[in-house]
Amino acid sequence: MQAAPVRATAVPSFTTALRAVESLLMSGGQRTARRNAWNSVLEDRRRAKDRVEAERVLGQSAGRTVSVRR
Repeated sequence: MQAAPVRATAVPSFTTALRAVESLLMSGGQRTARRNAWNSVLEDRRRAKDRVEAERVLGQSAGRTVSVRR
């Protein structure tokens, strides 16, 4: 007697489920606008981090400590 074949079905991740709901509820333009806005936020954070690091390096090369507000 042979066992029945097992079928593996992938359980969608939470992110995948949210994107599916988002695609149903929003038009394509709104979805694109939200993604663009979020990407802008992430890019601003990256630039701010780079700026803080540059200020720290420049402060060290000048032989003084620079205090940076975060």
